[in-house]
Amino acid sequence: MEFYNQLLEVLSSNWEQEIVLKRNEYLVSKDTINSDLFLVEEGSLRVFIDDDEEEHTIRFGYKNSIITALDCFLTETPTRFYIQALKKCKLKMISKNAFTELMQSTEENRKIWEQLLQSFVFQQIEREIDLITYSPQKRFENVLHRSPQVFQEIPMKYIASYLRMTPETLSRILKTLD
Repeated sequence: MEFYNQLLEVLSSNWEQEIVLKRNEYLVSKDTINSDLFLVEEGSLRVFIDDDEEEHTIRFGYKNSIITALDCFLTETPTRFYIQALKKCKLKMISKNAFTELMQSTEENRKIWEQLLQSFVFQQIEREIDLITYSPQKRFENVLHRSPQVFQEIPMKYIASYLRMTPETLSRILKTLD
C-alpha cells in the first residue's frame, strides 16, 4: 500500500491537533457530528454500533491507522457509530475541511485520496463476503491473514464481536492452533 505511505507523508505537516484518550474514553459518540480524520499514533480503538441489544464491532484502529466516523465524514450528518479507545491513545487530528483542501490541492493528492477510498471499499467488500459466506473458522483465518496485528493489539472479546462469533467460539478456534 504505497499510496498509504504517500498519504501519511502528505499529512505529516498538516495535522491540526493532538488528542490523548484514556482507556474506554469515546472519541466519537452516536448521534453527534464529528467529521474529523484521525491518525492513531499509539493505542487502539474500536468502531462499533449499538442496536439496543448488543454492540457490533465494525472496525479497529491501531498504530498508523486512519480512523473516522465515515458516515459523518462523508455526509456531515450525525453518525451512527461510536469510536472508543481500548487502550490509552494518542491521536493526530485534521478537520474534514483542511483534509479536503489538501487532497484537492494537487493531482497527486487526488490520486492518493482516490486510492484510499478504493482500498476502503475493497476492505468492506471482503468483510461482507466473509460475514455472509464463511464459517467462523474461515472468517478467523481471513482476518489473521489480512490483519495479524489485530491479534496483538485488540482484546479477544472485541475480535469475537468483529468476527460475529461468541468469545467462546473464538477461544475454541484459537485452541485448535496450539
